[in-house]
Amino acid sequence: MQPCKSLTGVTHETFWNDIVPANEPVVLRGLCGDWPSVTAGGRSDQAMVDYMRHFDSGAAVEYLSAAPDVKGEFFYGDSLRTRNFRKGQASLAEVLNRLLAETQAPPPALYSQSTPVDAILPGFPEQNLNPLLPALTRPRIWIGNAVRVQTHYDLSDNIAVVVAGKRRFTLLPPDQLPNLYIGPFEQTLAGSPVSLADIERPDFQRFPKLRDALAAGYIAELEPGDAIYIPYGWWHHVRSLSTLNVLVNYWWNEAPSHLQAPYGALLHAMLLVRDMPVRQRAVWKTMFNHFVFCENGDPGAHIGLNDQGVMAKLTPAQHSRALEQLVLGLERQRRGH
Repeated sequence: MQPCKSLTGVTHETFWNDIVPANEPVVLRGLCGDWPSVTAGGRSDQAMVDYMRHFDSGAAVEYLSAAPDVKGEFFYGDSLRTRNFRKGQASLAEVLNRLLAETQAPPPALYSQSTPVDAILPGFPEQNLNPLLPALTRPRIWIGNAVRVQTHYDLSDNIAVVVAGKRRFTLLPPDQLPNLYIGPFEQTLAGSPVSLADIERPDFQRFPKLRDALAAGYIAELEPGDAIYIPYGWWHHVRSLSTLNVLVNYWWNEAPSHLQAPYGALLHAMLLVRDMPVRQRAVWKTMFNHFVFCENGDPGAHIGLNDQGVMAKLTPAQHSRALEQLVLGLERQRRGH
């Protein structure tokens, strides 16, 4: 894999005018090197923990834990219906104390992931500001030891900031989906479907198309104060490399709020189109390409605006009414069966 593009001194204008439109991941070296939290983490793990305790609200956090023989690799168990880890809840102070206390090698894996910072560390965001994003984009925090997050995607743009420890990111374009051997939608590890192929120890006999995915991939290692921009839908695998790792990330989605749940359309198409005869499926492929992906331009351009119906760009209210009619139609269809 090739190294991910890396830039220093990125400004707000450069980020929004050049980096985001390019739709490729970029390492933002030293973006948050002046954060007080990064300074604390640079002194010692204890100093990092002491800094976070200053903000601790006492609220409980969810965490994952696994035995030492897992070596930090949270994944499925003996089947796709089991897991090799457990979930629990504890105060942030308890999680931090456990991370500092574990000295065996390898230690039990421990990870608190995707916790809203405002809930557990109020005041932290105001002392550690992301210079590229508006204040309304609120951060989440990820705290653990040397663990691995399996290859997955997010339906949001993302800036992830390494506060303490080091992390290795492996990034793969959205078009590599067919080469990643995705697990079931109904049995995910944390919400998004994940790849069943291990990109760190690839088994090309079992997953031969993984070679093509890795050939298209990028790799980056981040130090404290570094950040990485991960565009919407890009697959990423994250390996924490230190005994104490803290990461803060920011998700945002530029699409209108009423357009941010496309999974329903995908699942309906899988249920209603996928198992048709091939020649019928070909008709619907043309339909989707024309009316959904607009590969031939505006599909309603030849119709007056007042008569375009769902071919027009709908307002949120019109969108809501159309969805209601769709749900009613599907319910009538279900009852007809």
